[in-house]
Amino acid sequence: MAHDSHLSPQPKQGGFLTRLNDRDGYIRKFSRRIGGVWAADIERFIKFLFVGALGAVIDLGLTNLLMIIFHVQDGETNKVLLASSVGFTVAVCSNFFWNRYWTYPDSRSRAIVHQLVMFFILSVIGLAIRAFIVANLTVPFANAVTNFSHSMKWAIEDKTLFKIGANGAVMLSLVIVAAWNFAANRKITYSDVDKVNTTTDTP
Repeated sequence: MAHDSHLSPQPKQGGFLTRLNDRDGYIRKFSRRIGGVWAADIERFIKFLFVGALGAVIDLGLTNLLMIIFHVQDGETNKVLLASSVGFTVAVCSNFFWNRYWTYPDSRSRAIVHQLVMFFILSVIGLAIRAFIVANLTVPFANAVTNFSHSMKWAIEDKTLFKIGANGAVMLSLVIVAAWNFAANRKITYSDVDKVNTTTDTP
């Protein structure tokens, strides 16, 4: 494991990115406090989660905005697909930018186009994993919630219970996909980080 002193070198230029990568930032202090030898990757993972949350806001926000602009009506799945595709693509580009310049500022040995292609492919795989989990676990989760609610004799409509179960499946998928995206990108898209740090650590 490389020393975290080489994790996030300060950009030569001043400004926002320099402040964002402040070596005394809260994320770094927290990672050092709980991470031990894993502090560097814990810091990266926390940043990765922040970036992912921003991407989710962009994805959902832009998708819903486009559905309003396109005047989507019931049954117009093509418009929904188009809006969600644009939202997903913009979110992936945003995530890539922030991960390259914030989460992995020391990843520079590979061309940006190569990294973008790999990041996009892994994001699509993550999206497929999410769809698989949601498609296969929504009904079981909904049934479990409904049965529990009925056993407790709660006065909750079945359609509401179904939505609760569906959200449970979505949340589980988000956790699994976040772990997948981080691990896959760490090993593939930004694997040059280890080489850079090893070279830097060598006397």
